[in-house]
Amino acid sequence: MTASRLFTLSYLVLALASLTQGLYFHIGETERKCFIEEIPDETMVTGNYKLQLYDPRTGGFMPSSPGLGMHVEIRDPDDKVLLSRVYSSEGRFTFTSHTPGEHVICLYSNSTKWFSGSQLRVHFDIQVGEHDYANVAQKEKLTELQLRVRQLLDQVDQIAKEQNYQRYREERFRHTSESTNQRVLWWSIGQVGILLAMGFWQMRHLKSFFEAKKLV
Repeated sequence: MTASRLFTLSYLVLALASLTQGLYFHIGETERKCFIEEIPDETMVTGNYKLQLYDPRTGGFMPSSPGLGMHVEIRDPDDKVLLSRVYSSEGRFTFTSHTPGEHVICLYSNSTKWFSGSQLRVHFDIQVGEHDYANVAQKEKLTELQLRVRQLLDQVDQIAKEQNYQRYREERFRHTSESTNQRVLWWSIGQVGILLAMGFWQMRHLKSFFEAKKLV
């Protein structure tokens, strides 16, 4: 296999790996929609969104008015706010994780009384570990070959981060299992101790009863 075919194949693999499945959902004027995304540490996350306003005359959704925006709030696994900002009705936001684990991404509109009672449709997708390679190539003046190599290196780095995060999850789960097993063991020992104490007390009580009745 020639070098050009190898890089072409690598580029296709990267392109397929970087595909994200977008979704859309409906929210009310003051409704909040949150998503939980498991993200490794030191990983850049990009979110793309588009807000549409329901039109009762046509029964469909139209581009939102200029005054309608989207409030984005992101919290890390320690419940610290990483991002809290109001954006326009269509655009993107980015943030970098510093702690591995579940990040909460919440979206809600900054609608005013003019939009009261309206239904909103939000198109949304999240890209984890992706970069804007078009801007990178233009800024660093990279050739096509250099850009593909850069993509491969970034992909390998992202895979390493994912593996480290999976090891982190496995270690955390093991600690939780060991702690639970230890608690169950001590609880069982406590139950046995209580049963032995009750049995001893009942024997003493019966002995005292028989002695008082002069049966023994």
